Amino acid sequence: MDPRSWFSGLTGYFVYILFVATLGPLLFGFHLGELNAPEDVIRCKKESIKSAAAAGPRLPQCIEMSPTEWGVVGSMYTLGGLVGALSAGPVASQHGRLRTMQFTTIFFAVGPVLEALSPSIAVMALGRLLSGVGAGAAVVIVPLYISDISPPAHKGFFGAFTQIMCNVGILVAQLLGYFLSHDSSWRLILAAGGVLGLAQAAGLLLSVESPRYIAEQGNMALAKKTLRKIRGEKADIDSEMSDWGNAGLENVHAEEEQTLLNNEDGSAASTKQAGVEEKLSIMQVLGHADYKSAAMAVIMVMLAQQFSGINSIVMYGVSLLAGLLESNSALLNLAVSALNIVVTAGGAPLVDKLGRKTCLLNSLAGMGISSLLLAAGIIKSIPALSAVAVLLFVASFGLGLGPVPFMLASELVDADAADATQSIALAANWIATFMVAQFFPLASAKLHGQVYLVFAALSAFFFAFIWWYVPETKGRKNADDVWGRERRVD
Repeated sequence: MDPRSWFSGLTGYFVYILFVATLGPLLFGFHLGELNAPEDVIRCKKESIKSAAAAGPRLPQCIEMSPTEWGVVGSMYTLGGLVGALSAGPVASQHGRLRTMQFTTIFFAVGPVLEALSPSIAVMALGRLLSGVGAGAAVVIVPLYISDISPPAHKGFFGAFTQIMCNVGILVAQLLGYFLSHDSSWRLILAAGGVLGLAQAAGLLLSVESPRYIAEQGNMALAKKTLRKIRGEKADIDSEMSDWGNAGLENVHAEEEQTLLNNEDGSAASTKQAGVEEKLSIMQVLGHADYKSAAMAVIMVMLAQQFSGINSIVMYGVSLLAGLLESNSALLNLAVSALNIVVTAGGAPLVDKLGRKTCLLNSLAGMGISSLLLAAGIIKSIPALSAVAVLLFVASFGLGLGPVPFMLASELVDADAADATQSIALAANWIATFMVAQFFPLASAKLHGQVYLVFAALSAFFFAFIWWYVPETKGRKNADDVWGRERRVD
């Protein structure tokens, strides 16, 4: 298939709103990796030239922290992420995708300010907590938004941009860390997150609400107008809108649509239709006869993403790679991050070509084999084998487990449950991230290379579960089509 087909028919405006929206996942990755390189400088573990002018008279050049205190600062980000993930779905259901993304920019702007100007551990931890709330909400909402605005035939390709931008954020943080991990310049690294948050806030002012969400609220005319703006004047949008299948939308008369399209604000009460479908809450989804299977599937896929061991590389790669290759660990970590971006971007078309499930299974198989090789390399002290295993490990993740889990929640359920299911999925992801972040250093110290035998076993378990339980969503129009059920008639 010609790669140009993924970009044919795209408008500049679609590219713009895609980029602005994915600044949220970029900031998720940025805050995940921002403390990696400058850790020793922040914690006063490096001797550096004192420069009161660089930090200002009231700010210390560094903040002494014990390993436990440093762990608290790091884990506050995951706690904030959990809060944001659980809150984002209900907020999006009530206020829409666009408004929720705008809410997240408040946390993305305020959190880094507290981090960069922190005079103490408590203030830095609070800043990390607020940044985490923004990140947790962003990785819930942005995949839903991308799914809504992307051309139907290429949802998988553009859905991969969530993970691509996460990887870009990690790389940006590590690049800044490589050059600014000295004196008080580490504060500039943390402040850069706030600048990116403000940039997204400005960009969202020119963005539009998801046309599908607008249609779900009953305003079919404004939904059509918005979709036309995204797709362009020559695009055929009727077939795409017919696939939405919203209750009550078929009752919109052509004459009424034309009248409403001529209405500049499109927000009058008369534009609302009677058949608006009510959104389900998290507890309703978990107890719903049709959707609890989907909730279980997305939870397990998100657990697979984290318990396959990727964050053992992302969060602890500097020390791990330094021990393996006896070289500049920061540069090696940059290389791994760059590889992750290249593989995820290069493999993005495979999600639509091969299918979501196939990519997940191949990814888990690759990570399981790489974990065995890495365990052998560490246990037998074979640096070359360990280095190759790390590269294969990251590449395998980027081909499936990286991008696909963020797409599944919106594809395994219908629109009434998508927001809540995405919150459930990302809550599971943040809990798993917290567990890996907290317990991998201890497990690595106790088990050494054998810890990757554990990751290999977990990869095998999740491979079997996904093969048996998770359905393919490629090309399916609704949840009943995905799960092979008769279409529900309410």
